[in-house]
Amino acid sequence: MRIFIVMKDLTQGKEAKLILRFATPMLLGNIFQQLYNIVDSIIVGNVLGKQALAAVGASFPVIFTVIALLIGVASGTTIVIAQYFGARRLDQVKKAMDTFYIFAFFASIGMSVLGIIFSEDLFHLLKLPAEVLPQAKTYLHIILAGIIIFFGFNGTNAILRGLGDSKTPLYFQIAATLVNIGLDLLFVMVFRWGIAGAAIATVMAQAGALATAIWYLNKYHQLIRISFFGLKFDRDIFKKSIRIGLPTGFQQTFVALGMMALMGIVNTFGTDVIAAYSVAGRLDSLATLPAMNFAAALATFVGQNLGAGKPERVKKGLVSTLWMSATIALSITLIVQLFPSQLMGLFTKDASVIAIGRQYLVIVSAFYIVFSGMFSINGVLRGAGDTLVPMFITLFALWFIRIPAAWFLSHRIGVTGIWWSVPMGMITGFTISFLYYLTGKYKNKVIVRKSLVVDR
Repeated sequence: MRIFIVMKDLTQGKEAKLILRFATPMLLGNIFQQLYNIVDSIIVGNVLGKQALAAVGASFPVIFTVIALLIGVASGTTIVIAQYFGARRLDQVKKAMDTFYIFAFFASIGMSVLGIIFSEDLFHLLKLPAEVLPQAKTYLHIILAGIIIFFGFNGTNAILRGLGDSKTPLYFQIAATLVNIGLDLLFVMVFRWGIAGAAIATVMAQAGALATAIWYLNKYHQLIRISFFGLKFDRDIFKKSIRIGLPTGFQQTFVALGMMALMGIVNTFGTDVIAAYSVAGRLDSLATLPAMNFAAALATFVGQNLGAGKPERVKKGLVSTLWMSATIALSITLIVQLFPSQLMGLFTKDASVIAIGRQYLVIVSAFYIVFSGMFSINGVLRGAGDTLVPMFITLFALWFIRIPAAWFLSHRIGVTGIWWSVPMGMITGFTISFLYYLTGKYKNKVIVRKSLVVDR
């Protein structure tokens, strides 16, 4: 018997219940995705030492810089797909998916090549300590070589979410993470391949997950048929995706460049601080996932409802998301405040690294609720297709508040000043985003309206 994957319609039903049900599988999937990085760091830190741990952490801003623009365009495609699906224009949904795959294929190859060529120059620009550089280059080159796999796998998951299906990506992500953990243990602890083993494990796990996803979706999904010889590029849809996604792409790029600038400040304090920043950043990313995934679910909810001509549901969706996201944020804050040293101790036994990372976690975790509010509001704006304003708000908070504050305070009170710059940026971003939301101008940015004739 043929089984079909159900696409979720978010235009009917209780808003809170819909968003929670949609966000939960997506959140679990992204937690498992973060476990890629966390498991890498735990194994690397405990088996290979703090220099290798610092190398993994120093590589992340460079990797993010390479893929940031592509992530933005992909997010634009997801919103276009959500709005077309909400308007029941299913023929356009298929064209949007084809267009994304063609773009991602060629763009990821180009960015991978450029990243590998200029990686050493970037590390020198960031003043990475000489004892960390060789391992950082090895790790980075292997990850960049697999960027095309990263986009194939994560792009497919993003498309499914745009269609309202957040459960199928969860299953793919769980399988990929479990394989990654097994390969990490095998390559690093048994084969003794060093930091290269951790990177190879990640690429191979995602390659296996992508192959499985292609087979499964081609067999069971109503709309997705992934055939590399049958894809068709649609210029008009690509222009719409670019119009929505490019501001987010530029935002992600400048955020990535900001992370590199911050990494450059951190690197001047030596290997212990780099390692601590790497571990604390991993924990920070995990802690903020609920807010980010509730916001992503809200963006799809908003996209479908505005596409279906139901703007009255948007405010209800936002209020529900704020309550749920804030409750989780406060719970995570409590855990981090109570056990910061124990959390750091999972990655390393070095007392200096633990002490530095503990200080970061105590300061930053107190402001997770602000972060959740900022992301929820931006989820509404992006779901409506209004991505330009959130871009400027994010860049202002980062480049005009956080980075100058990190540089200035680090020269006055040391590395603690870098940690305090994080909540300063969060508070700024939340305040401006909320004020813009109150104007209601985002409602005029919808690009797809429900057709009078519904596709059948």
